[in-house]
Amino acid sequence: MDTTYFGRGFGVMLFKDAYSGKNFYKQYVKYETNQLYAQGIAHLNSKGLGIQAIVCDGRKGLLQLFDSIPVQMCQFHQSAIITRYLTRKPKLKAAQELRALTLLITKTDKESFVGALAAWHHKWELFLNERTKDPYTGKSRYTHRRLRSAWRSLNANLPWLFTWYDHMELSIPNTTNAIDGHFADLKNKLRNHNGLSMKRKKKYIDDFLKV
Repeated sequence: MDTTYFGRGFGVMLFKDAYSGKNFYKQYVKYETNQLYAQGIAHLNSKGLGIQAIVCDGRKGLLQLFDSIPVQMCQFHQSAIITRYLTRKPKLKAAQELRALTLLITKTDKESFVGALAAWHHKWELFLNERTKDPYTGKSRYTHRRLRSAWRSLNANLPWLFTWYDHMELSIPNTTNAIDGHFADLKNKLRNHNGLSMKRKKKYIDDFLKV
């Protein structure tokens, strides 16, 4: 499940079956919220569709929302988060190593990644905890805040990054690529119809998504 936007305050939240490729449910949204995702899952359950697992991005609070359903965080979304913190070409050696490790996330297994992340943290823990004191206020702050934020993101999301590995019998995708590609195709086609009214744009989206 994921949401994409076609302008400010106009988005589409989509729930897609990973196995058949069928779109089961969509709703037009002004803002992407966890409550709307919960409502979507409740709607599917009310229709008698048993949800075996969920694949989604890592928006705050969403991963923890479904206690009784295995939830996989999209590994590409996690990689994108790390890139935003560290850039594509970080200068610090510690940041270079952490980004390189993150880029392996879609190509490795849980034990290998967890072990490598723990080893990275052990190696750079003192560096991560370095603080810089402001000479005027006397207050101190972490020196490498963006690096620290990147590590904290990986560490906090770790319980949901390898749900596919913990439930191999369910064949859970490790990314939201299928739905992201669907959105990209829709947006490309809509660009060829610039100037559509909101009513016609929604009709086009309805016909494309077939929900």
